[in-house]
Amino acid sequence: MSDQSDQPDIANRSEGVAPAGESGERGKKTPALTRFLPLALVLVVAVIGAMTLGDYLTFETLRDNRVALMAFRDDNYLGLVGLFVLAYVVIVVFSLPGAAVASVTGGFLFGLVAGTVFNVLAATIGAVGIFLAARWGLGAMLTHRLEAAEGRVRTLKQALRENEIEVLLLLRLVPAVPFFVANLLPALVGVKLINFLWTTAVGIIPGAVVFTWIGVGLGAVFDRGETPDLSILWEPFVIGPILGLCVLATLPILLKKRRPATPGKDQ
Repeated sequence: MSDQSDQPDIANRSEGVAPAGESGERGKKTPALTRFLPLALVLVVAVIGAMTLGDYLTFETLRDNRVALMAFRDDNYLGLVGLFVLAYVVIVVFSLPGAAVASVTGGFLFGLVAGTVFNVLAATIGAVGIFLAARWGLGAMLTHRLEAAEGRVRTLKQALRENEIEVLLLLRLVPAVPFFVANLLPALVGVKLINFLWTTAVGIIPGAVVFTWIGVGLGAVFDRGETPDLSILWEPFVIGPILGLCVLATLPILLKKRRPATPGKDQ
């Protein structure tokens, strides 16, 4: 007499139903791959954009389309603002060439105050886009590993938590830190989104003002048949105040290190 307890298993296999262990493995692999898609998309588009758009996102293109842009601005100011912010966000998110041109264009089209506001808004939205793409993918995995790590890695993680605001501001203020790195690194070490958001918006203001200010005088530069000289960013009267802000952002970190430990605090 045959054992009837084996019949359900035979029926399941005949219908193509995978055992629970196999379906679980596939379920784990699919979300893991899906998490990498946003960051992979950013990297692929960045590479393609670097190879194809470098000749278009330039001051020469802006000069050649100057009249059309001014006419469109006068007829549809809000429409141009929307298009400008959207284009700038795409440039930042996908790290396309032309971020400096976009910042100068903000001053050229909208003036110093409005141009700075639109530049900061677009750059901040784009930075958050990169942050979330990295956090959704590599960030979650690396953050989990850092939490479980010991030794120097754990010490570094703790130091970042204790000085999170100051470090985030320094990443924005120090001119030597590439914008993409300042967007990606915080996501990979697990900083809070709200802190990343407001420190980005505040920290990029000095640089945004400088770029926008250059754009305000861009019309006169075009009239002389010249190209904007961005080397002005390294002039002492420009870089000096920015470095001063870097020092101010560093002071709280130094003061914390000099502050004597409170007895029993770590107990």
